[in-house]
Amino acid sequence: MRTLAGTGHLLRLALRIDRLRLPVWVAVLALMPVGTAAQYQQLYPTDESLRIVSGVVSNPSLVALNGPLFGLSIGSLTAWKIGITELVLVALMSVLTVVRHTRAEEESGRAELLGATVVGRAAPVTAALLTVAIANAAIALLVAATLAGLGLPAAGALATGLAIGAAGLCFGAAAAVAAQFTRSARAATGIGLGVLGAAYLLRALGDTGPVALSWASPVGWALRMRPFAGERWWVLALFALATAACVTAAYVLLGRRDLAAGLLPERPGPAAAAPALAGPFALAWRLHRGILLGWVVAMALAGAVFGGAASSITDNLDANQNLVDMLSRLGGTDGILNGYLAAIFGITGLTVAAYSVQATLRLRAEETGGRLEALLATRTGRSRWLLSHLLIALLGTALLLAVAGAAAGVAYGAQVHDVGGQVPRMLADALVQLPAAWVLAGLGTALFGLAPRLTALTWAALVACVMVLELGALLGLSQWVLDLSPFAHVPHLPGDPFTATPLLWLLAVAAALVAGGLAGFRRRDIG
Repeated sequence: MRTLAGTGHLLRLALRIDRLRLPVWVAVLALMPVGTAAQYQQLYPTDESLRIVSGVVSNPSLVALNGPLFGLSIGSLTAWKIGITELVLVALMSVLTVVRHTRAEEESGRAELLGATVVGRAAPVTAALLTVAIANAAIALLVAATLAGLGLPAAGALATGLAIGAAGLCFGAAAAVAAQFTRSARAATGIGLGVLGAAYLLRALGDTGPVALSWASPVGWALRMRPFAGERWWVLALFALATAACVTAAYVLLGRRDLAAGLLPERPGPAAAAPALAGPFALAWRLHRGILLGWVVAMALAGAVFGGAASSITDNLDANQNLVDMLSRLGGTDGILNGYLAAIFGITGLTVAAYSVQATLRLRAEETGGRLEALLATRTGRSRWLLSHLLIALLGTALLLAVAGAAAGVAYGAQVHDVGGQVPRMLADALVQLPAAWVLAGLGTALFGLAPRLTALTWAALVACVMVLELGALLGLSQWVLDLSPFAHVPHLPGDPFTATPLLWLLAVAAALVAGGLAGFRRRDIG
């Protein structure tokens, strides 16, 4: 077909562009399950230890966080522990990859140059989807092979790998649809991640309430393949149908828009700019406000869901000290409820850090898009421009943490009849994550100013922080490795005593990174 002409060449180009990025993603996502399973074989060698931990993780609050545990074996426990983390990361990889090779190419103007050659209209989307399919297939095969090589049942290992790979491909196809609606790669990425967030929340609500909600989410489908617990192979048909529907929709929508344009109409602006837009900060706010609003809504919903689930954390638990000890080994600190809340706010901090990275890297997008050079030709100085975007990123991060903490406090306080006491408490517990998130914003600023081509490594740093939080203690990593994550130095509130010293150090590191990035940006060439 003429519309697919040149797909093979674009596929090879995409694989060459991602020759370092994708292998790292594949290796990390393939090794996480087998590392978790190997550690669990040492932690829970007997059926009695497995029964104890299954009693803990069946608590509604932990089910809302990680999903249900469907079986009583090392394999099923591994699928429960690593499942959500794997699904979120593989979806993130797929969304970023598809948007990078579709909408980002159009936004930069490179797709138009390629389109002037013998390249069909649908070739870029097809090449991007094939790139994602290859990466997810590699992850699925490696996960299945490594888990089976560890001695776990082959059927469960295969189901685990296929669930992860199918979910990643499904979210990649959804990103291809999102890329048809907007002119901005950043907005398309935001839509794709919004779909992922909605799928996660639907799964959480369905696992603790009406189960139909879980069946409306690809994340819920992946968990309900039930690896190592009576595999449901027919669930793969749901992924196939959803992926096929998204791919078809992407092709249809592609044919209904112009190159470099989006289906969502852009409102024409007024003939003259309002006085409120006079200045770099006002411009930065206008550029960031849409994405920030979407994040605010998402964090309010997430805070309300997990705050509401906190009231049931002690349900179905008795005074058996073994259960309390086991929960502590899974991440608790001083008490069951405090351990759950500390884990929730730790995850919230990492999630909000994704916004911090996204907003900070808007600096690089403005430069590569050619808009920065024109702006700096006016009286706007480099420092004022950079600090205006960075201020939005830092204040936006604080706002999101505050919204998540307040929503959790309202939801939990309403159930225990203490809204006035719980809102300020959980607000403080959430905001304690702020300095760590700001360190990642500082890292993005430093890379932008000193090594702009390496700014994407800020995302790699965020993924590394996620891995340290989820698997660092479980895999027995050295303390110096754990300490590389800024979130490792945040007090685990509530539960642990509050200490301001590590937070002050984190703020100092963030400030030093920002200062270095600002100094480098003032001296380097643009473009």
